[in-house]
Amino acid sequence: MKRSHPHLVKQSNPKAGYLSHKSEIKAAIQRVLESGWYILGHEVDAFEKAFAAYVGVKHAIGVANGTDALELALRACGVGPGDLVFTVSHTAVATIAAIELAGATPVFIDIDPATYTMDPDSLARALARPLKGRPKAVIPVHLYGQPADMPAILKVARRYGLKVVEDCAQAHGARLQGRMAGTWGDMAAFSFYPTKNLGALGDGGMVVTNNAALAEKVRLLQQYGWRQRYISAVPGCNSRLDEIQAAVLRVKLQSLDKENTKRGKLAGLYASRIAGHSLTLPAIMPGAEHVFHQFVVRTSRRDDLRAYLEQLGIKTLIHYPVPVHLQPAYKGRVKLVTPLINTEKAARQILSLPIYPELSEKDVRLVAKMIIKWEGGL
Repeated sequence: MKRSHPHLVKQSNPKAGYLSHKSEIKAAIQRVLESGWYILGHEVDAFEKAFAAYVGVKHAIGVANGTDALELALRACGVGPGDLVFTVSHTAVATIAAIELAGATPVFIDIDPATYTMDPDSLARALARPLKGRPKAVIPVHLYGQPADMPAILKVARRYGLKVVEDCAQAHGARLQGRMAGTWGDMAAFSFYPTKNLGALGDGGMVVTNNAALAEKVRLLQQYGWRQRYISAVPGCNSRLDEIQAAVLRVKLQSLDKENTKRGKLAGLYASRIAGHSLTLPAIMPGAEHVFHQFVVRTSRRDDLRAYLEQLGIKTLIHYPVPVHLQPAYKGRVKLVTPLINTEKAARQILSLPIYPELSEKDVRLVAKMIIKWEGGL
């Protein structure tokens, strides 16, 4: 099939995010360069305070990336070898990598088929079964920009005395029942990977909590276990948010709510154009404020649709094509205690359409038009 439309629509566009803040970002970077202080200085301290205030927590600790944020949060909660951490297989593999880096064992929970986030009933069923290891923590993943069902998950977790660490890598600014993602559990981890709703120009992460003791543990772990320089009180590592990235993030944080609103507007335009056709649209949980990190549709002919759009110059992605428990590094090595029927089915059908704040409404209408045209040719 020949390309019928020369226009290229990107699925995400971190460069556009940079260009929209170009002058402020350049000034922020120059400020760092001229300060002469490049590691754990004023910019990191100021961004930690600003981000904590934005989320609505008492403590925020900047780290090198989102994977480290999850690992250090788990370690601060006392998670280690012999412990079981319950999470979903329908997530970026970073969630699982962090569990194993902490020395623990992941236990996979199925997802709700509508929201793609952890199914609390599946969690309860898994915990009710005989398990080899000590149940210690739960990591609900707030996927695609929507919070997981935290009241129900917390109810189950508290029944079994488990720590709760929220994976907020895709949920900057999302809320449930008016409460920000990242404020429900014992701790939460954020990623500032460039394509995130709040993205750096490189890697970066953040651990947030209202618990002063847990915050202090993360600060110890992130820099060699130092309470005083060069003397380690506990075994730690090197995971520090860079001063330049912190300066960039301070700039971009100021526009996060505005840009999330734009994402929501684009998502609404998609929905209004595609509604009534064969694709399943994103479901929003009652009481949730979705920030549309991704706009994920669903169809049994996903691969055909993706190929069709690619030929038209419309880029899409699949988040995620293979559940973690079926990937070569994990298949047969991690055991399942409950079936992951919804997880495996979703992976065969989901497709992430283009969405980012700088995407034009004209392009959204074009994508929707091409999808409807594709449906008409089936």
